[in-house]
Amino acid sequence: MTNTWYLYLFFSAALVFAGLLGLLARRNLIKLFIAIEVVAKGISLLLLGTGFAKDNILTAQALVVTFIVVEVCLVATALALIINIYRQTKSLDIRKLAKLKG
Repeated sequence: MTNTWYLYLFFSAALVFAGLLGLLARRNLIKLFIAIEVVAKGISLLLLGTGFAKDNILTAQALVVTFIVVEVCLVATALALIINIYRQTKSLDIRKLAKLKG
């Protein structure tokens, strides 16, 4: 392993930690969604860094592109749900989601 891999590991861990901190500290749905995206970018960076360190960059790039495609599908679904929640509750606060119970 090279020192570059440790640098990638550090920055990806920092991104994942920042995203998890955002998930725990926020109550707004949009901010929670952005925190989830930050965690996903940290995972992508870790995959690329590991592929670079193992001299298998093409496999890592293929994994990251596949991860991005799946992530885009999840983003579209999550944003549609957030829009519908906002239309129902007129708020993006997660505590107001109790009003949506049947």
